[in-house]
Amino acid sequence: MTPPRPAAGGGRVLGVVPERLDRWLDGVAERHGRFTDVRVDDDGAVRVDCADTTTLTLTAPYEWAPGPAPLTAFTAAARTPHRTAVLLVRRGRWAVGVFDGPQLVVSKVDARQVQGRTAAGGWSQQRFARRRGHQTDAVVSHAADTAARVLVPHAGSTEALATGGDKGLVAEVLADPRLRALAQLPRLAPLDVGEPTKALLLETPGQFRAVRVHIVEPADR
Repeated sequence: MTPPRPAAGGGRVLGVVPERLDRWLDGVAERHGRFTDVRVDDDGAVRVDCADTTTLTLTAPYEWAPGPAPLTAFTAAARTPHRTAVLLVRRGRWAVGVFDGPQLVVSKVDARQVQGRTAAGGWSQQRFARRRGHQTDAVVSHAADTAARVLVPHAGSTEALATGGDKGLVAEVLADPRLRALAQLPRLAPLDVGEPTKALLLETPGQFRAVRVHIVEPADR
């Protein structure tokens, strides 16, 4: 699960990976009583009321089709593998990958030096700023090259794009005309990530595949 955090309006929000969703819901029923009502909203979110008045709102990262038993259909849809492209960019490092469900299909991680800040002033500061700007431009260019080489060939079979890191740099990378097919994919919720590494890239399915759960317990009201 992703760590819970306070939600606007009360309660908390957390992410539950699909493979653990059934067991997690069983635990909710044990703690809060049987589910007295389950319904699907127009936006595809599943609302669940518990016997002790606890409420759950479950939101899937991908589109799904409600069935006669909404909760059963939802949990089954959440476990369905989806092909997802991932683009992570921070100043000096980037990582890209394509996943089938939680399984990595192809990836590339790379880096390019960008100088840190300096306390110098005057012309030295201006020269540094220009040099650092050129280095950042190079990061964007090289990250776009990598995405074009690794991700674009899979864009036709990819259902969604997950991005993380520096939002500004991600936007600059996706503005590259070669990545138009990638930029037009449905966008998943932004990933909360640190420096892009292979190990971190391998952990991203735990975020982008997670079902978003908003839980409000009686004490939260």
